[in-house]
Amino acid sequence: MKTAYEKVYLNAILIVGFGLFGWFSFEFFSTKWPNWMNYGQLVCSILILWYYLYRIKHKYLKIENGELKVISPTEKKIRLRDIKKIKKLAGDYILKTDKKKLIINISSIDPKSLFKLNKELKKLNLEWE
Repeated sequence: MKTAYEKVYLNAILIVGFGLFGWFSFEFFSTKWPNWMNYGQLVCSILILWYYLYRIKHKYLKIENGELKVISPTEKKIRLRDIKKIKKLAGDYILKTDKKKLIINISSIDPKSLFKLNKELKKLNLEWE
């Protein structure tokens, strides 16, 4: 099961990326001699748009083979059978084991995916705080 990002979050990234690219285009074509800042804007806009595409493809987290993985450059994972407590605090789920703690930001998860995530976590029959 993969958990998608909320559309508002993804759209905000897309707007920032295209906004920065638009600013680059305006500055680049309106000045006689483009400077290094213009190229910095181009690089930043490309990186932001790449990040948007990465988030569309790879989603936020996934549950497979008995593990919950938060997909990021430093992939964080936790075995579902090792979870001892689940705490809901300020828009986050904090999953605790004896040795680890994993924080899931639920405010950036699509509501349909959040429903599925809650269903999977309730199957564990754990204490929720």
